[in-house]
Amino acid sequence: MANFLAEEKRLRVLAALCDGNSIRAVERMTDVHRDTIMRLGLSYGEGAQNLHNRLARGLSCSLVQMDEVWSFVQKKQARVTVDDSPDVGEAYTFTAMDASSRFVIAWHVGKRDQASTNVFMADLRARLVVMPAMTSDGFAPYITAVGASFGPGVDFAQTVKNYTKRGRREGPADHRYEPPRDPFITKRAVYGAPDLDKASTAYVERNNATMRHHVGRMRRLCYAFSKKLANHRAAVALAYFHYNFCHVVSTLRVTPAMAAGLADHVWSLAELEAALLTAGPCEPPAKQDLAPRVPATTHRELPAGKGFLRVVEGGKAKPSEAAKPPPPPPVPVRYPTPHVENYEERWEQMDLLLWRKKERQLALFDDPDDDTNLP
Repeated sequence: MANFLAEEKRLRVLAALCDGNSIRAVERMTDVHRDTIMRLGLSYGEGAQNLHNRLARGLSCSLVQMDEVWSFVQKKQARVTVDDSPDVGEAYTFTAMDASSRFVIAWHVGKRDQASTNVFMADLRARLVVMPAMTSDGFAPYITAVGASFGPGVDFAQTVKNYTKRGRREGPADHRYEPPRDPFITKRAVYGAPDLDKASTAYVERNNATMRHHVGRMRRLCYAFSKKLANHRAAVALAYFHYNFCHVVSTLRVTPAMAAGLADHVWSLAELEAALLTAGPCEPPAKQDLAPRVPATTHRELPAGKGFLRVVEGGKAKPSEAAKPPPPPPVPVRYPTPHVENYEERWEQMDLLLWRKKERQLALFDDPDDDTNLP
């Protein structure tokens, strides 16, 4: 009974952790020992991952945005790269978000390399049942990972940010802390025929800023970093699950889980705490066959459910002019009628050619009534 923590204190600890406070800050705020807070945080993170594996499956997301969030464990640079080692070094959080509902579909904490990208993309593929349109930044391993998990038939585009270079005396620019004053973005299609007008990573990058607020371990230039990889992954899982089911998006006025159809109300903190502590182990979902996405443009469904035949802009052919509306008829110009005091007078249109002299023609037979040939 001495190790029992009251529900009120557990809720205070959970609220402080979800608000992005460090372990020692939570200890000062709740008067709970930091070791107890750490064990409770690990239990919350494990429960959040199990709940996400149970609920986030069979999703029909039409537009997915992907990005990575930089952080580190123990120290920024490390020689040992084995998971759960004392010196892990940089730990990136790969995130995939549904642009329509803002629901975070999948996340993965690991190195920023091809192996972590493949694991992240395989987990994203297993949670979807509809072929999505995907957009990422210019990270090269995405191309191989997307092709291996979704195949070349997926509509995948990349938005590449081209930064300006500094001079030799100023040294290389570090854009993680201060972006250039005039950046520009280049969009390119990698697989399929994505709509480049809708290709963007704005929503997932905005979510990265929100996560830096709710996860103190992701912040830069502070002492709230993780000392162990397991603790970092637990904090990330708790923050993303809390965002999906408890955070109300201001533009949608509902939580991402409600917008995605996974919840019918906003989860309270007490409901979240009870679900986290009672969630049993749950394995990640297995991948299923992907149904073709219904295109938003002009399309025709193929037989036997093999997809859709759609109209894609571009190519050498000129756009059809049949769809253009006919030009409007010319509006007749009405000139104002001059004011006449005497209504009996009539205004006649002036002939501008009256000043020309009539040409004289030779007549073969003289006409006594015609005087045009007279000298």
